[in-house]
Amino acid sequence: VQLVESGGGLVQPGGSLRLSCAASGFTFSFSSYTMSWYRQAPGKERELVANINGLGGMTNYADSVKGRFTISRDNAKSMVFLQMNSLKPEDTAVYHCKARRVPLEYWGQGTQVTVSS
Repeated sequence: VQLVESGGGLVQPGGSLRLSCAASGFTFSFSSYTMSWYRQAPGKERELVANINGLGGMTNYADSVKGRFTISRDNAKSMVFLQMNSLKPEDTAVYHCKARRVPLEYWGQGTQVTVSS
């Protein structure tokens, strides 16, 4: 099983980035996994940013990103995305995607997002 994140980088405050997570090697259909984005800033615990259910009809966001971030998925391509708008310096972190289908859970290695002028 492999989850590979991409799309991170350096962006100015107020800017946008779109993160992607490509999944492969799953035993079960990709659409049976709940997908999530987490982030971990230096010296802080990993926190949930957003998640989306298997068919994409239900999403959930951390209060700190509501109205700015949008999670989506393309089950045909086994991918999940995180559109991040109006980025703030406090959004700086390593962003990881996670796939969960109880009791299975898989993590990607992460992609760095740095918001700085």
